[in-house]
Amino acid sequence: MTSRPPSSLRSNFGPHHAKTVTRRAQWVTLGINPEDMERPKVAIVNTSNDLAACFAHLDDIVAVIKQQAYDAGLLPFEIRTTAPSDFITSAGKGGRYVLSSRDLIVNDIEVMVEGAQLDAMICLSSCDKTTPAHLMAAGRLDIPTVIIPCGYQRSGLAEGGDADVEEVFFNAALEALDGEISQKVVQQADRAILGPGVCSGLATANSMHMVAEALGMAVPGAAPVKANSPRMWDAVARSVDALTRAVEQDLRPRQIITEASVTTAARLMLAVGGSNNTIKHLQAVAVETGLSLDVWETYRRLGRQTPTLCSIRPNGNHLVEDLEASGGAATVLKELLPLIDGAAMTITGATLAENLKTAPGADGTVIRPLEAPLSRTPAIVVVKGSLVPEGAVVKRPIPDPGPYQFTGPARIYHSREEGIDAIGRDEIQPGDVVVIRGLGVRGGPAMGMVSAFIFALDGRGLSDQVAVISDGQLSGLVNRGIVVGEASPEAAADGPLGRLRNGDQIHIDLTTGTVDVLVDPEEL
Repeated sequence: MTSRPPSSLRSNFGPHHAKTVTRRAQWVTLGINPEDMERPKVAIVNTSNDLAACFAHLDDIVAVIKQQAYDAGLLPFEIRTTAPSDFITSAGKGGRYVLSSRDLIVNDIEVMVEGAQLDAMICLSSCDKTTPAHLMAAGRLDIPTVIIPCGYQRSGLAEGGDADVEEVFFNAALEALDGEISQKVVQQADRAILGPGVCSGLATANSMHMVAEALGMAVPGAAPVKANSPRMWDAVARSVDALTRAVEQDLRPRQIITEASVTTAARLMLAVGGSNNTIKHLQAVAVETGLSLDVWETYRRLGRQTPTLCSIRPNGNHLVEDLEASGGAATVLKELLPLIDGAAMTITGATLAENLKTAPGADGTVIRPLEAPLSRTPAIVVVKGSLVPEGAVVKRPIPDPGPYQFTGPARIYHSREEGIDAIGRDEIQPGDVVVIRGLGVRGGPAMGMVSAFIFALDGRGLSDQVAVISDGQLSGLVNRGIVVGEASPEAAADGPLGRLRNGDQIHIDLTTGTVDVLVDPEEL
């Protein structure tokens, strides 16, 4: 049993309280021993379904955690939430269910955990939106919480094949322009994913797993990790131990998720060239935790101050398996210690610096040392200017071959499908700045996905010959050409993007971080 007095737990109302008696009637029927009912009650948040490989192993993890948690003196309860997958639930409504489902997960958790007045949470994080949602819920509810990154999938590309899920996505988008997708690509799809877990590159899911570790909400060495591997199972066991201690000490997320730890997470993402989507997710986590930090401005400010230490697919040539074997997030954070707050508290009850003492040093190949980086040009570039006065984001490859500037006339479309059709008609020409607008949170409604258009554009060989601007969101896989996403204010908010006309000249400069429309302000 934990040493924390049962009377101090919010889930315990006293043996003769009406709520206690009512619960006893329910729980005895479920096989729970009345003697265990004063234990700390822990939610195992299982964000899972049968629709995607991302979640296929989570039920097995739940069973192990239940036993480990019970043996540690806790009383575990599995709860389930909605579980989106970019590759599956983006099919309907132009992909607008995807981002909004992140917030739905947070609300699902609140209803079950806060409604039942449970004492703590173990969150099984898998696909893109689950990790930010779990972190947001932790910040909102502020009860002891540990995030368990449940790992990336075995991929065909890493195991002797010719494709992973990124290759399938790219090739399918290319061939769809010309009609029916070939049998070769269909067969690639059958060999791309060889086991459960998230996409195997450093897209949004693995990036957010690493963010959880950088924030101190996951145990050290938890990300990236291959699903169902010994390292994943070791992290699961250590996570249960960490949560048990956090319950004993009443260590809460708002003691861990601070401006310092969010800044550390931003530094990590800049250093590894992580997903551009980590900006909006970290901003949402900061808001739910009660922080006033402007995460967009943090990325913009730190972009030129943070050396790039890794080049991981899809942004570079190394595989995420290489990153894990070289020490993962822990090793990169160890290299970044001179630039981050090592005194920040973590879920283990130790500081970040203390946790990193046993992490291996940079190998010099997959992870470069701080004094000899791959690049000092940021892979995640936050831009502002007369067309996007509130900001937007550009994702770049590592190392970045350029171009860094682009000027051309606006060619405007109002959906990804309309844009893809225009590619098929050869309507989009080299030198154009393609604008896909009306996909923002208000205009959607809910933010639409533009990624399929970007892959189709690249498939036509146009990604380095045109630029793209959209108020929609991009997959963490997208880093081809100059693509400006999440432009703000969005078109539906009557900002400059909504007033833009076909033919208006747009100038993009990634060196200065600006995106301007070359129109007289009064005319605009």
